[in-house]
Amino acid sequence: MHRKVIAPSVLAASLLLVIPASAASSVPGAPGIGDPYYPASGNGGYEVSHYDLRLQYQPKTDLLEGTATLLTTAKQDLSRFNLDFGLDVSEIRVNGVKAKFAKSGTQELEVTPATPLPRGKQSSVVVKYAGKPSEFKVDGFTAWQRTPDGGIAAQEPDSAIWWFPSNDHPLDKATFDVSVNVPDGTQAISNGVLQSQSSRLGWTRYNWRSNKPQATYLATLAIGKFDITTDKTASGLPILNAYSQDLGDNAGAARASVERTGEVAEWLEGVFGPYPFNALGGYVPNVPTGFALETQTRPFYSPRQFANGANVSVVVHELAHQWYGDSVSVDGWKDIWVNEGFARYSQWLWSEKEGEGTAQELAEWAYGLRPAEDPFWQVKPGDPGPENQFHGAVYDRGAIALQALRNQIGDEKFFRILKGWPTERAYGNAKVGDFVRYAEKISNQPLAQLFETWLYTPGKPDASALNTTKKLPAATPGTRTLRSPAAKPAAEPKSWKKISATDSVHDH
Repeated sequence: MHRKVIAPSVLAASLLLVIPASAASSVPGAPGIGDPYYPASGNGGYEVSHYDLRLQYQPKTDLLEGTATLLTTAKQDLSRFNLDFGLDVSEIRVNGVKAKFAKSGTQELEVTPATPLPRGKQSSVVVKYAGKPSEFKVDGFTAWQRTPDGGIAAQEPDSAIWWFPSNDHPLDKATFDVSVNVPDGTQAISNGVLQSQSSRLGWTRYNWRSNKPQATYLATLAIGKFDITTDKTASGLPILNAYSQDLGDNAGAARASVERTGEVAEWLEGVFGPYPFNALGGYVPNVPTGFALETQTRPFYSPRQFANGANVSVVVHELAHQWYGDSVSVDGWKDIWVNEGFARYSQWLWSEKEGEGTAQELAEWAYGLRPAEDPFWQVKPGDPGPENQFHGAVYDRGAIALQALRNQIGDEKFFRILKGWPTERAYGNAKVGDFVRYAEKISNQPLAQLFETWLYTPGKPDASALNTTKKLPAATPGTRTLRSPAAKPAAEPKSWKKISATDSVHDH
Protein backbone atom coordinates (compact mmCIF):
# COMPACT_ATOMS: atom_id res chain seq x y z
CA MET A 1 0.00 0.00 0.00
CA HIS A 2 1.38 3.30 -1.03
CA ARG A 3 0.27 6.45 0.77
CA LYS A 4 0.46 9.59 -1.31
CA VAL A 5 2.07 12.44 0.57
CA ILE A 6 0.68 15.90 -0.18
CA ALA A 7 2.99 18.79 0.44
CA PRO A 8 1.50 21.47 2.77
CA SER A 9 1.78 24.14 0.07
CA VAL A 10 -0.15 21.97 -2.38
CA LEU A 11 -2.82 21.22 0.23
CA ALA A 12 -3.28 24.93 1.00
CA ALA A 13 -3.62 25.73 -2.68
CA SER A 14 -6.22 22.99 -3.19
CA LEU A 15 -8.29 24.24 -0.25
CA LEU A 16 -8.33 27.74 -1.68
CA LEU A 17 -9.84 26.30 -4.84
CA VAL A 18 -12.95 25.12 -2.98
CA ILE A 19 -13.40 28.24 -0.83
CA PRO A 20 -15.27 30.96 -2.72
CA ALA A 21 -13.21 34.09 -3.22
CA SER A 22 -15.95 36.14 -1.57
CA ALA A 23 -15.68 34.06 1.60
CA ALA A 24 -11.95 34.59 1.74
CA SER A 25 -12.28 38.35 1.31
CA SER A 26 -15.53 38.98 3.19
CA VAL A 27 -15.51 41.27 6.23
CA PRO A 28 -18.15 42.43 8.72
CA GLY A 29 -20.30 45.44 7.87
CA ALA A 30 -19.82 48.54 9.99
CA PRO A 31 -22.09 48.88 13.07
CA GLY A 32 -23.01 52.44 12.02
CA ILE A 33 -23.73 54.14 8.72
CA GLY A 34 -21.30 56.98 9.49
CA ASP A 35 -23.52 59.76 10.82
CA PRO A 36 -21.41 61.89 13.22
CA TYR A 37 -24.49 63.00 15.17
CA TYR A 38 -25.66 59.43 15.83
CA PRO A 39 -22.78 56.96 15.37
CA ALA A 40 -24.93 53.93 16.28
CA SER A 41 -27.65 54.72 13.72
CA GLY A 42 -27.79 52.65 10.59
CA ASN A 43 -25.28 50.05 9.48
CA GLY A 44 -22.69 49.49 6.79
CA GLY A 45 -22.25 46.76 4.21
CA TYR A 46 -25.78 46.42 2.83
CA GLU A 47 -28.94 48.26 1.90
CA VAL A 48 -32.62 47.38 2.25
CA SER A 49 -35.11 47.67 -0.62
CA HIS A 50 -38.26 46.42 1.16
CA TYR A 51 -39.62 45.66 4.62
CA ASP A 52 -42.44 43.18 5.11
CA LEU A 53 -43.65 43.37 8.72
CA ARG A 54 -46.19 40.86 9.99
CA LEU A 55 -47.18 41.83 13.54
CA GLN A 56 -49.58 40.99 16.34
CA TYR A 57 -50.21 43.36 19.24
CA GLN A 58 -52.18 42.94 22.46
CA PRO A 59 -53.08 46.39 23.87
CA LYS A 60 -53.82 45.05 27.36
CA THR A 61 -50.31 43.72 27.88
CA ASP A 62 -48.28 45.79 25.38
CA LEU A 63 -46.97 42.54 23.90
CA LEU A 64 -45.79 42.91 20.30
CA GLU A 65 -44.94 39.77 18.34
CA GLY A 66 -43.48 40.05 14.87
CA THR A 67 -41.86 38.48 11.86
CA ALA A 68 -39.91 40.97 9.76
CA THR A 69 -38.65 40.09 6.29
CA LEU A 70 -36.00 42.43 4.90
CA LEU A 71 -34.97 42.29 1.25
CA THR A 72 -31.33 43.35 1.21
CA THR A 73 -28.38 43.74 -1.15
CA ALA A 74 -24.79 43.40 0.04
CA LYS A 75 -22.61 46.41 -0.84
CA GLN A 76 -19.44 44.45 -0.05
CA ASP A 77 -18.43 40.85 0.51
CA LEU A 78 -20.18 40.48 3.83
CA SER A 79 -19.30 38.00 6.56
CA ARG A 80 -21.51 39.64 9.18
CA PHE A 81 -23.93 42.55 9.33
CA ASN A 82 -25.82 44.52 11.95
CA LEU A 83 -29.47 45.38 12.35
CA ASP A 84 -30.74 48.14 14.63
CA PHE A 85 -33.26 46.64 17.06
CA GLY A 86 -34.11 46.40 20.73
CA LEU A 87 -36.72 43.68 21.34
CA ASP A 88 -35.97 40.02 22.02
CA VAL A 89 -35.18 37.92 18.93
CA SER A 90 -35.87 34.18 18.79
CA GLU A 91 -34.65 33.32 15.29
CA ILE A 92 -32.99 34.83 12.23
CA ARG A 93 -32.76 33.22 8.82
CA VAL A 94 -30.70 34.55 5.90
CA ASN A 95 -31.80 33.15 2.54
CA GLY A 96 -33.83 30.53 4.40
CA VAL A 97 -30.92 29.22 6.49
CA LYS A 98 -30.62 29.86 10.21
CA ALA A 99 -28.04 32.48 11.10
CA LYS A 100 -26.16 33.15 14.30
CA PHE A 101 -26.98 36.39 16.09
CA ALA A 102 -25.98 38.30 19.19
CA LYS A 103 -26.84 41.61 20.81
CA SER A 104 -24.26 44.34 21.12
CA GLY A 105 -24.66 47.70 22.83
CA THR A 106 -28.11 49.16 23.28
CA GLN A 107 -29.51 48.64 19.78
CA GLU A 108 -27.12 46.53 17.71
CA LEU A 109 -28.11 43.06 16.54
CA GLU A 110 -25.11 41.28 14.99
CA VAL A 111 -26.10 38.69 12.38
CA THR A 112 -23.67 36.08 11.03
CA PRO A 113 -25.12 34.19 8.04
CA ALA A 114 -24.19 30.53 7.49
CA THR A 115 -22.27 31.57 4.38
CA PRO A 116 -20.91 35.02 3.58
CA LEU A 117 -22.93 37.25 1.26
CA PRO A 118 -21.13 38.26 -1.95
CA ARG A 119 -21.17 41.88 -3.02
CA GLY A 120 -24.23 42.65 -5.13
CA LYS A 121 -26.13 39.57 -3.90
CA GLN A 122 -29.79 40.05 -3.05
CA SER A 123 -30.83 38.27 0.12
CA SER A 124 -33.82 37.79 2.36
CA VAL A 125 -33.41 38.28 6.11
CA VAL A 126 -36.23 36.97 8.31
CA VAL A 127 -36.30 38.01 11.97
CA LYS A 128 -38.76 36.57 14.50
CA TYR A 129 -39.17 38.56 17.70
CA ALA A 130 -41.39 39.56 20.61
CA GLY A 131 -41.39 42.01 23.48
CA LYS A 132 -43.03 44.97 25.18
CA PRO A 133 -41.84 48.11 23.36
CA SER A 134 -42.56 50.46 26.24
CA GLU A 135 -40.14 48.48 28.43
CA PHE A 136 -37.19 48.77 26.05
CA LYS A 137 -35.30 51.97 26.78
CA VAL A 138 -32.21 53.74 25.49
CA ASP A 139 -30.69 56.12 28.04
CA GLY A 140 -33.93 55.85 30.00
CA PHE A 141 -36.08 56.79 27.00
CA THR A 142 -38.65 54.89 24.93
CA ALA A 143 -40.10 56.12 21.64
CA TRP A 144 -43.10 53.82 22.05
CA GLN A 145 -46.01 55.68 23.63
CA ARG A 146 -48.67 53.73 25.48
CA THR A 147 -52.22 55.01 25.20
CA PRO A 148 -55.33 54.04 27.19
CA ASP A 149 -56.30 51.64 24.38
CA GLY A 150 -53.06 50.77 22.59
CA GLY A 151 -49.67 52.07 21.56
CA ILE A 152 -47.99 54.49 19.15
CA ALA A 153 -44.66 54.41 17.30
CA ALA A 154 -43.73 57.93 16.18
CA GLN A 155 -40.49 59.72 17.02
CA GLU A 156 -37.48 61.43 15.42
CA PRO A 157 -34.67 60.58 14.81
CA ASP A 158 -35.39 57.04 16.08
CA SER A 159 -38.55 54.98 16.50
CA ALA A 160 -37.99 51.85 14.41
CA ILE A 161 -35.80 50.03 16.94
CA TRP A 162 -38.82 49.77 19.24
CA TRP A 163 -40.97 47.79 16.79
CA PHE A 164 -39.02 46.36 13.85
CA PRO A 165 -35.38 45.49 12.94
CA SER A 166 -33.92 47.78 10.30
CA ASN A 167 -31.04 49.70 8.82
CA ASP A 168 -32.16 52.70 10.83
CA HIS A 169 -30.98 55.81 9.01
CA PRO A 170 -32.58 58.04 6.33
CA LEU A 171 -29.78 57.17 3.90
CA ASP A 172 -31.32 53.71 3.45
CA LYS A 173 -34.95 54.14 2.37
CA ALA A 174 -37.22 51.29 1.35
CA THR A 175 -40.82 50.38 0.54
CA PHE A 176 -43.03 48.89 3.27
CA ASP A 177 -45.80 46.36 3.76
CA VAL A 178 -47.13 46.45 7.33
CA SER A 179 -49.65 43.78 8.39
CA VAL A 180 -50.98 44.07 11.95
CA ASN A 181 -53.29 41.72 13.86
CA VAL A 182 -55.19 43.30 16.78
CA PRO A 183 -58.20 42.32 18.91
CA ASP A 184 -61.59 42.97 17.32
CA GLY A 185 -62.79 46.50 18.05
CA THR A 186 -59.24 47.87 17.87
CA GLN A 187 -57.73 49.43 14.77
CA ALA A 188 -54.17 49.41 13.44
CA ILE A 189 -53.02 52.35 11.32
CA SER A 190 -49.78 52.70 9.38
CA ASN A 191 -48.38 54.50 6.33
CA GLY A 192 -49.77 54.47 2.81
CA VAL A 193 -52.92 52.72 1.62
CA LEU A 194 -55.00 50.14 3.47
CA GLN A 195 -54.87 47.17 1.10
CA SER A 196 -57.25 44.88 2.98
CA GLN A 197 -58.87 44.13 6.33
CA SER A 198 -60.17 40.79 7.62
CA SER A 199 -61.40 39.28 10.91
CA ARG A 200 -60.97 35.79 12.32
CA LEU A 201 -61.40 34.25 15.78
CA GLY A 202 -61.64 37.55 17.63
CA TRP A 203 -58.77 39.28 15.84
CA THR A 204 -58.72 41.75 12.94
CA ARG A 205 -55.81 42.09 10.54
CA TYR A 206 -54.98 45.35 8.75
CA ASN A 207 -52.66 45.32 5.74
CA TRP A 208 -50.97 48.61 4.78
CA ARG A 209 -48.67 49.41 1.88
CA SER A 210 -46.31 52.36 1.41
CA ASN A 211 -45.07 51.98 -2.17
CA LYS A 212 -42.46 54.75 -2.36
CA PRO A 213 -39.06 54.82 -0.62
CA GLN A 214 -39.49 55.67 3.05
CA ALA A 215 -36.98 56.35 5.82
CA THR A 216 -37.32 54.06 8.82
CA TYR A 217 -38.09 56.90 11.26
CA LEU A 218 -41.00 57.89 9.01
CA ALA A 219 -42.64 54.48 9.40
CA THR A 220 -45.43 54.70 11.96
CA LEU A 221 -47.79 52.38 13.79
CA ALA A 222 -50.88 53.46 15.71
CA ILE A 223 -52.99 50.90 17.54
CA GLY A 224 -56.14 51.84 19.45
CA LYS A 225 -59.78 52.82 19.05
CA PHE A 226 -60.17 55.58 16.50
CA ASP A 227 -62.87 57.49 14.70
CA ILE A 228 -61.80 57.32 11.07
CA THR A 229 -62.77 59.61 8.20
CA THR A 230 -62.01 58.96 4.54
CA ASP A 231 -62.13 61.13 1.44
CA LYS A 232 -60.34 61.75 -1.85
CA THR A 233 -58.63 64.75 -3.38
CA ALA A 234 -59.79 66.17 -6.69
CA SER A 235 -57.12 64.04 -8.36
CA GLY A 236 -58.34 60.87 -6.63
CA LEU A 237 -55.68 60.56 -3.93
CA PRO A 238 -57.12 58.70 -0.91
CA ILE A 239 -57.27 60.58 2.40
CA LEU A 240 -57.56 58.75 5.73
CA ASN A 241 -57.62 60.61 9.05
CA ALA A 242 -57.95 59.02 12.49
CA TYR A 243 -58.78 60.44 15.92
CA SER A 244 -58.66 58.70 19.28
CA GLN A 245 -62.15 58.44 20.71
CA ASP A 246 -61.05 60.00 24.01
CA LEU A 247 -59.44 63.31 22.97
CA GLY A 248 -61.72 65.27 25.28
CA ASP A 249 -61.80 69.03 24.79
CA ASN A 250 -59.24 68.87 21.98
CA ALA A 251 -61.36 66.64 19.75
CA GLY A 252 -63.21 69.37 17.86
CA ALA A 253 -60.15 71.53 17.20
CA ALA A 254 -58.16 68.50 16.07
CA ARG A 255 -60.78 67.54 13.51
CA ALA A 256 -61.26 71.13 12.35
CA SER A 257 -57.54 71.21 11.58
CA VAL A 258 -56.67 67.77 10.24
CA GLU A 259 -59.80 67.52 8.09
CA ARG A 260 -58.30 70.31 5.95
CA THR A 261 -55.45 67.99 4.93
CA GLY A 262 -56.68 67.64 1.35
CA GLU A 263 -57.10 71.39 0.90
CA VAL A 264 -53.64 72.12 2.31
CA ALA A 265 -51.99 69.43 0.17
CA GLU A 266 -53.59 70.79 -3.00
CA TRP A 267 -52.28 74.27 -2.16
CA LEU A 268 -48.80 72.90 -1.44
CA GLU A 269 -48.77 71.22 -4.85
CA GLY A 270 -48.90 74.70 -6.31
CA VAL A 271 -45.80 75.63 -4.30
CA PHE A 272 -43.74 72.42 -4.31
CA GLY A 273 -45.05 70.48 -7.31
CA PRO A 274 -46.98 67.17 -7.55
CA TYR A 275 -47.59 65.32 -4.28
CA PRO A 276 -44.97 62.53 -4.18
CA PHE A 277 -46.86 59.66 -2.48
CA ASN A 278 -49.87 57.35 -2.80
CA ALA A 279 -51.95 58.53 0.16
CA LEU A 280 -52.73 61.46 2.45
CA GLY A 281 -53.97 61.80 5.98
CA GLY A 282 -53.09 62.28 9.61
CA TYR A 283 -53.83 60.85 13.03
CA VAL A 284 -54.32 62.26 16.52
CA PRO A 285 -53.91 59.66 19.29
CA ASN A 286 -54.51 60.22 22.99
CA VAL A 287 -50.92 60.85 24.07
CA PRO A 288 -49.50 63.39 26.56
CA THR A 289 -46.69 64.61 24.28
CA GLY A 290 -46.76 67.95 22.51
CA PHE A 291 -44.90 67.33 19.25
CA ALA A 292 -46.05 66.50 15.72
CA LEU A 293 -44.15 64.40 13.18
CA GLU A 294 -44.15 64.06 9.41
CA THR A 295 -44.64 60.26 9.35
CA GLN A 296 -44.86 59.56 5.62
CA THR A 297 -48.33 59.98 4.07
CA ARG A 298 -49.94 60.10 7.52
CA PRO A 299 -48.49 62.68 9.95
CA PHE A 300 -48.76 62.20 13.71
CA TYR A 301 -50.23 65.06 15.79
CA SER A 302 -50.26 65.29 19.56
CA PRO A 303 -53.60 66.54 20.93
CA ARG A 304 -51.80 69.44 22.63
CA GLN A 305 -51.19 70.95 19.19
CA PHE A 306 -54.89 71.84 19.27
CA ALA A 307 -55.22 72.89 22.91
CA ASN A 308 -55.83 76.53 21.91
CA GLY A 309 -58.22 75.76 19.10
CA ALA A 310 -57.92 74.81 15.45
CA ASN A 311 -54.35 74.92 14.16
CA VAL A 312 -54.12 74.49 10.39
CA SER A 313 -50.57 75.86 10.48
CA VAL A 314 -49.22 72.66 12.02
CA VAL A 315 -50.95 70.67 9.27
CA VAL A 316 -49.20 72.89 6.71
CA HIS A 317 -45.88 72.22 8.44
CA GLU A 318 -46.19 68.43 8.52
CA LEU A 319 -47.57 68.17 4.99
CA ALA A 320 -44.77 70.38 3.64
CA HIS A 321 -42.40 67.75 5.01
CA GLN A 322 -43.86 65.20 2.59
CA TRP A 323 -41.79 67.01 -0.06
CA TYR A 324 -39.03 68.45 2.13
CA GLY A 325 -37.92 65.71 4.52
CA ASP A 326 -39.82 62.65 3.33
CA SER A 327 -39.38 62.56 -0.45
CA VAL A 328 -36.10 64.50 -0.22
CA SER A 329 -34.54 63.29 3.03
CA VAL A 330 -31.45 64.35 4.92
CA ASP A 331 -28.13 62.87 3.87
CA GLY A 332 -27.01 63.13 7.51
CA TRP A 333 -28.80 64.49 10.56
CA LYS A 334 -26.71 67.66 10.48
CA ASP A 335 -28.62 68.51 7.27
CA ILE A 336 -31.86 68.93 9.25
CA TRP A 337 -32.35 72.43 7.77
CA VAL A 338 -33.34 70.90 4.42
CA ASN A 339 -36.33 69.54 6.37
CA GLU A 340 -37.25 72.10 8.97
CA GLY A 341 -36.32 75.43 7.40
CA PHE A 342 -38.66 74.72 4.49
CA ALA A 343 -41.50 73.33 6.61
CA ARG A 344 -41.44 76.49 8.74
CA TYR A 345 -41.26 78.69 5.65
CA SER A 346 -44.31 76.91 4.24
CA GLN A 347 -46.22 78.16 7.30
CA TRP A 348 -45.12 81.68 6.41
CA LEU A 349 -46.32 81.19 2.84
CA TRP A 350 -49.68 79.91 4.11
CA SER A 351 -49.95 83.05 6.27
CA GLU A 352 -49.22 85.12 3.17
CA LYS A 353 -51.94 83.28 1.26
CA GLU A 354 -54.45 83.77 4.09
CA GLY A 355 -53.71 87.49 4.36
CA GLU A 356 -52.46 87.15 7.94
CA GLY A 357 -48.93 88.43 7.42
CA THR A 358 -46.48 88.06 4.56
CA ALA A 359 -43.36 85.95 4.71
CA GLN A 360 -41.35 89.17 4.69
CA GLU A 361 -43.25 90.54 7.68
CA LEU A 362 -42.83 87.27 9.54
CA ALA A 363 -39.11 87.18 8.75
CA GLU A 364 -38.71 90.73 10.01
CA TRP A 365 -40.69 89.98 13.16
CA ALA A 366 -38.67 86.82 13.87
CA TYR A 367 -35.45 88.76 13.24
CA GLY A 368 -36.39 91.65 15.51
CA LEU A 369 -37.86 89.53 18.30
CA ARG A 370 -34.53 88.46 19.78
CA PRO A 371 -31.61 90.78 20.67
CA ALA A 372 -28.13 90.06 19.36
CA GLU A 373 -26.99 88.60 22.70
CA ASP A 374 -29.77 85.97 22.71
CA PRO A 375 -28.29 82.41 22.55
CA PHE A 376 -30.74 81.79 19.71
CA TRP A 377 -28.28 83.46 17.34
CA GLN A 378 -25.41 81.16 18.34
CA VAL A 379 -27.07 78.07 16.85
CA LYS A 380 -26.01 77.30 13.26
CA PRO A 381 -29.03 75.92 11.36
CA GLY A 382 -26.78 74.37 8.72
CA ASP A 383 -24.95 72.27 11.34
CA PRO A 384 -26.64 72.77 14.71
CA GLY A 385 -25.13 69.79 16.55
CA PRO A 386 -27.16 66.86 17.90
CA GLU A 387 -28.05 68.78 21.07
CA ASN A 388 -29.63 71.57 18.97
CA GLN A 389 -31.02 69.51 16.11
CA PHE A 390 -34.57 70.67 16.87
CA HIS A 391 -33.69 74.10 18.25
CA GLY A 392 -35.99 76.97 17.31
CA ALA A 393 -33.17 78.58 15.34
CA VAL A 394 -33.21 75.69 12.86
CA TYR A 395 -36.83 76.62 12.20
CA ASP A 396 -37.03 80.41 12.44
CA ARG A 397 -33.50 81.44 11.47
CA GLY A 398 -33.67 78.69 8.86
CA ALA A 399 -36.84 80.21 7.42
CA ILE A 400 -35.34 83.72 7.51
CA ALA A 401 -32.55 82.33 5.33
CA LEU A 402 -35.12 81.37 2.73
CA GLN A 403 -36.72 84.81 2.81
CA ALA A 404 -33.27 86.33 2.37
CA LEU A 405 -32.81 84.05 -0.64
CA ARG A 406 -36.18 85.14 -2.02
CA ASN A 407 -35.21 88.78 -1.62
CA GLN A 408 -31.86 88.19 -3.29
CA ILE A 409 -33.05 86.35 -6.40
CA GLY A 410 -36.68 87.47 -6.80
CA ASP A 411 -39.95 85.57 -6.70
CA GLU A 412 -39.82 83.99 -10.15
CA LYS A 413 -36.55 82.13 -9.58
CA PHE A 414 -37.26 81.51 -5.89
CA PHE A 415 -40.48 79.63 -6.56
CA ARG A 416 -38.87 77.77 -9.44
CA ILE A 417 -36.35 76.50 -6.91
CA LEU A 418 -39.01 75.51 -4.34
CA LYS A 419 -40.84 73.47 -6.97
CA GLY A 420 -37.84 72.12 -8.86
CA TRP A 421 -35.77 70.86 -5.93
CA PRO A 422 -38.18 68.13 -4.72
CA THR A 423 -38.65 67.01 -8.33
CA GLU A 424 -34.93 66.75 -9.07
CA ARG A 425 -34.20 64.99 -5.76
CA ALA A 426 -37.41 62.94 -5.45
CA TYR A 427 -37.13 59.87 -3.18
CA GLY A 428 -33.46 60.57 -2.49
CA ASN A 429 -31.25 62.30 0.04
CA ALA A 430 -29.51 65.66 0.12
CA LYS A 431 -27.04 67.81 2.02
CA VAL A 432 -27.42 71.52 2.70
CA GLY A 433 -24.64 72.14 0.20
CA ASP A 434 -26.60 70.30 -2.49
CA PHE A 435 -29.45 72.77 -2.11
CA VAL A 436 -27.07 75.75 -2.21
CA ARG A 437 -25.57 74.52 -5.48
CA TYR A 438 -29.03 73.89 -6.94
CA ALA A 439 -30.18 77.40 -5.97
CA GLU A 440 -27.07 78.86 -7.58
CA LYS A 441 -27.72 76.91 -10.77
CA ILE A 442 -31.35 78.04 -11.09
CA SER A 443 -30.73 81.65 -10.05
CA ASN A 444 -27.43 81.95 -11.92
CA GLN A 445 -26.09 83.86 -8.92
CA PRO A 446 -23.35 83.16 -6.35
CA LEU A 447 -25.18 82.42 -3.10
CA ALA A 448 -22.53 80.82 -0.88
CA GLN A 449 -22.08 83.97 1.21
CA LEU A 450 -25.81 84.37 1.80
CA PHE A 451 -26.10 80.84 3.17
CA GLU A 452 -22.85 81.14 5.09
CA THR A 453 -24.29 84.21 6.84
CA TRP A 454 -27.65 82.71 7.77
CA LEU A 455 -26.85 79.02 8.26
CA TYR A 456 -23.25 78.77 9.43
CA THR A 457 -22.14 82.00 11.11
CA PRO A 458 -22.85 82.32 14.86
CA GLY A 459 -24.25 85.69 15.88
CA LYS A 460 -27.09 87.86 14.67
CA PRO A 461 -26.56 88.90 11.03
CA ASP A 462 -26.79 92.56 10.10
CA ALA A 463 -30.30 93.62 9.12
CA SER A 464 -29.16 94.35 5.59
CA ALA A 465 -28.53 90.62 5.10
CA LEU A 466 -32.29 90.03 5.10
CA ASN A 467 -33.20 92.66 2.52
CA THR A 468 -31.89 93.79 -0.82
CA THR A 469 -31.84 97.22 -2.42
CA LYS A 470 -31.44 95.84 -5.96
CA LYS A 471 -34.33 96.18 -8.38
CA LEU A 472 -36.24 92.88 -8.36
CA PRO A 473 -38.38 91.28 -11.04
CA ALA A 474 -42.10 91.85 -10.68
CA ALA A 475 -43.55 89.93 -7.75
CA THR A 476 -45.99 87.13 -8.28
CA PRO A 477 -49.64 88.09 -7.75
CA GLY A 478 -50.58 88.43 -4.11
CA THR A 479 -47.10 89.16 -2.77
CA ARG A 480 -46.04 92.51 -1.35
CA THR A 481 -43.25 94.90 -2.27
CA LEU A 482 -40.14 94.31 -0.20
CA ARG A 483 -38.95 97.02 2.11
CA SER A 484 -35.50 97.87 3.43
CA PRO A 485 -33.90 97.87 5.89
CA ALA A 486 -35.24 95.01 7.98
CA ALA A 487 -36.76 96.06 11.25
CA LYS A 488 -39.40 94.53 13.43
CA PRO A 489 -42.78 95.48 11.91
CA ALA A 490 -44.83 98.01 13.85
CA ALA A 491 -47.45 95.34 14.55
CA GLU A 492 -47.07 91.65 15.21
CA PRO A 493 -48.25 89.69 12.14
CA LYS A 494 -51.68 88.22 12.76
CA SER A 495 -50.46 84.67 12.13
CA TRP A 496 -47.46 84.84 14.48
CA LYS A 497 -49.18 83.36 17.52
CA LYS A 498 -50.69 80.52 15.45
CA ILE A 499 -47.29 79.70 14.01
CA SER A 500 -45.57 80.03 17.40
CA ALA A 501 -48.13 77.61 18.84
CA THR A 502 -46.59 74.95 16.59
CA ASP A 503 -43.07 75.45 18.01
CA SER A 504 -43.51 72.29 20.06
CA VAL A 505 -43.38 70.29 16.81
CA HIS A 506 -39.66 70.09 17.52
CA ASP A 507 -39.98 68.98 21.16
CA HIS A 508 -39.02 65.42 20.24
